[in-house]
Amino acid sequence: MSSTRKSRRAGFAYGAAALAALLGGSLLGAAPAQAAPAPPYGTVLPDNGVYKRQFPSTDSSVRGALPKGAQVGLRCKVRAQYISGNTVWYLLRSDSTWVSARYVANTGYVPYCKDVMSGRMKEKTGPRAPKG
Repeated sequence: MSSTRKSRRAGFAYGAAALAALLGGSLLGAAPAQAAPAPPYGTVLPDNGVYKRQFPSTDSSVRGALPKGAQVGLRCKVRAQYISGNTVWYLLRSDSTWVSARYVANTGYVPYCKDVMSGRMKEKTGPRAPKG
């Protein structure tokens, strides 16, 4: 076999290997997109994320953080501490912590907690079945 023929085959083999590595790597790196939680949900806006708090106040304990772009289910909202022009805070569905609405874009209607909680109280305080 001539040296020209060998170099062509080697070049083809290297090119095919490089193409396979490029395509395989890009396909392996593509993770399936996670679906957003059911509405109402919020998307974290700031580049540095947002802290989750025990109560709706920056004086409250930090219970974790959410990165930019995180989508979280929102249970309800309250008016509390003023944060950069916004007094709304959201209660998260997942772990009962709070985030300031200033840093979260909501999708869907978020009810006030007084309405959500009063509905739960009515369900629990209804007539009881006789015991016995």
